[in-house]
Amino acid sequence: MATVIFRDETATGKPLTDWEVSGLPERMTVQELIRLRVREEVTRHNARPTSRFNGLVRPDDAETELNGYRLREPRRIDWERQAEIAERAFLANGFFILAGDRQVVDLEEVVDLTADPNLVFIKLVALVGG
Repeated sequence: MATVIFRDETATGKPLTDWEVSGLPERMTVQELIRLRVREEVTRHNARPTSRFNGLVRPDDAETELNGYRLREPRRIDWERQAEIAERAFLANGFFILAGDRQVVDLEEVVDLTADPNLVFIKLVALVGG
């Protein structure tokens, strides 16, 4: 069984947050890892819903804030809906993932978690004015 460390960083490499999940298979696809990450962060939010969500992608009807999202009111979030949003964001280059020292580029790409247990997620921010 493997342990993976999910880490969020800025585009300049500044660490924002990290956490780990253990008891995983040694190999998982990028899609499975994104879904796992989203499920874990939504589960943490849903355990104590607040009007702020710190996650990979913006929930429906939420406003973007610095390092998170503001919900109109505290509520539970559907992890499967969030996973769909995250998969689309990955495919549209809304964020990218580094596994070890390489960028993964395809949802079906398999990551060996024994060799690359550190997954770095870097969100890309659209420039104002284009």
